[in-house]
Parts: sequence; structure tokens; C-alpha cells
Amino acid sequence: MSIISREGRSVLIHDMCLRDGMHAKREQISVEQMATVAKALDDAGVALLQVSHGGGLGGNSLQHGFALHSNEEYWDAVGDVITQATMSTLLIPGLGTMDELRTAYSHGVRSVHVATHCTEANTSPQHIACARELGMDTTGFLMMAHLNSPQGLAEQGKLMESYGAQTVYITDSAGYMLPEDVVSRVTALKDVLDDDTEIGFHGHNNMGMSIANSIAAIQAGATRIDGSVGGLGAGAGNTPIESFVAVCERMGLATGCDLFKLMDMAEDIIFPMMEHIVRVDRSSLTMGYAGVYSTFLLHANRIGKKYGIPSRDILVELGRKKMIGGQEDMIEDTALTMLKDRGLNVAV
Repeated sequence: MSIISREGRSVLIHDMCLRDGMHAKREQISVEQMATVAKALDDAGVALLQVSHGGGLGGNSLQHGFALHSNEEYWDAVGDVITQATMSTLLIPGLGTMDELRTAYSHGVRSVHVATHCTEANTSPQHIACARELGMDTTGFLMMAHLNSPQGLAEQGKLMESYGAQTVYITDSAGYMLPEDVVSRVTALKDVLDDDTEIGFHGHNNMGMSIANSIAAIQAGATRIDGSVGGLGAGAGNTPIESFVAVCERMGLATGCDLFKLMDMAEDIIFPMMEHIVRVDRSSLTMGYAGVYSTFLLHANRIGKKYGIPSRDILVELGRKKMIGGQEDMIEDTALTMLKDRGLNVAV
């Protein structure tokens, strides 16, 4: 059984502002901002909020960027202000460790997304088992889910369930899916998972489909939805929670959230925090269309300017090569190869 209360909620909303939103902020969210956002989420009745470096546990690195503060400082700041919400984090095996997960637990984290590529669930058994041993609400998080078939994804989800995951997520990391893609994958998971294993959906808005996809997931049997207030997240952002809650209320789906508080929070807290407008623009739309990992956006824009190559061209090539999370270093290699193929010299 999950440790998260479902009372009064037919849909459990999990906010990503303080983890996925770190990508949009180049990992530069302060502890003061963390506390402000977390308190507002808590006041609005959001059940779960994810807190960490954008890459999760072990994310601080040259490849992924360095945050202003440690995860421990972020967890402590958030833990001091929340009263009803549960704090979660992200663990990608090979980046984060079980020792770091134990540290997270000691700082008040009680839920975790154990995240793998959609064909690599077999990298997660030890980490899922560790989370369960700690008594955490434990999710198997299958990233870039459009790169696996519904049947293949179901097999991966069944593996995660066998390791101890209480929820299995379809993660549309690229914002590539259409509603029928989501329905086919949720249905395939529902057909093989135990009745008490929940299904979640994490969408990105790169083609403007995140709310439609999240609703499609619910209608097919998902009970957990990730999003972020104001859509603060990688690429064109996550499913904007305030809009999603409004749609849920129109549909009679109980979220336990206060819609007007979420609307005010987006306007008064989140939008002023944004360094750039998180929206569907030329680059983020290209990511969704080409099926590119959402966290590549700012990297591709920066490297495109560095070498004088349109970021759209780089993103399309990354999509053709089916690059996945963890291959951020290949963005610059790809740009250099494109320069060579175009007969251009690299400026020194």
C-alpha cells in the first residue's frame, strides 16, 4: 500500500516545479525560492512535490550543471514549510546511488521516482528494493516511453513491479506522444500489472499535448499525473497543473487541489521566476516533433549559438540518432559532426 493519502482524490497530482523546473532555471533555484514554491504548493493541496537537482540524486556535475545549493539544503528548506504534502525525489540508477537515497530519506523525502530508459528497467531492481526497504512510496519511471512499443513498455513495467515498484509511470520525456499513444501504453500496462499497482503519466508540453495526454491517461486507467504549476520544467515544460486541475474540475475528477490558489501561484510566484518563457516555441516544438529528450533544449540552444548552427537542425539530428537522457555530452559532438559534414571549419 502507498503511504500517500488518497482521501478525496481520484487523481493524485505530483508537482515537478522544484525538480524538473530546475532544468528551465539552469539549476539556479535558491533555497528561499524552494521554500516559497513549496509552501504555496502545500497550501494549494498538492499531494506530492518533487525536490532536487534537475538530474535528481547525484545530478551535480559538469554534464548536468551545478545547483546553487545541495539537495540536502533544498530538502531541509522544503521540509520546514510543508504541512500536508509529501516530498519526493528522482533517482536515475548510474547517476544517483542507494546511499544518496538513504540520505534523502533522513532529510524527510518519502517518495521516489526510480527512473530508467524505457528499455532498461533491469538497471533498477536494487534501487527500487532499497526504496521499499526504507518504506518509501516507490515508483518505476520509464523515460522516453515513445521509443518502446506498448507491449515492450508493459514488459518493462512488469519488471519494475516485480522489483517492488508500487506505481509504474509512462514518461513522455520528449512531449512526442499523441493521446492514442498514451492510451495504448496505459492499456498495455493495465493488462499486465497487478490490480493494486498504480499507473502514472508524466508529460511534457512540447507539442501542446500534455493536458490532452494526461486526460487520456486517466481515462485509460492512470491514477497519478505529474505536472508543474505554470508548466515550469524542461523543454516547453510539464503539464501545467493549474490548467489541468481546471479541466479535471470540469470533468468531475477530484484532485484535492485548490484551483484558484494554483492560478494565483502561477501568476504571482512561478512566472516571475522564469528566466525565459517556458512555452511551445520553435526549439521546443522541434523537440516534440522529433522525439528529443526535453532537457536537451537549453544545451542545444547554447551549442547552436556557439557554432552558428540553428538549434532546430541540431535537435532534428539528435532525434534521428535517438539520443536519450544522459547523453548531453553528445549534443556538442553532434554539432561538430554537422559542421564537418557541411564543410565548415570550427572557430577557435
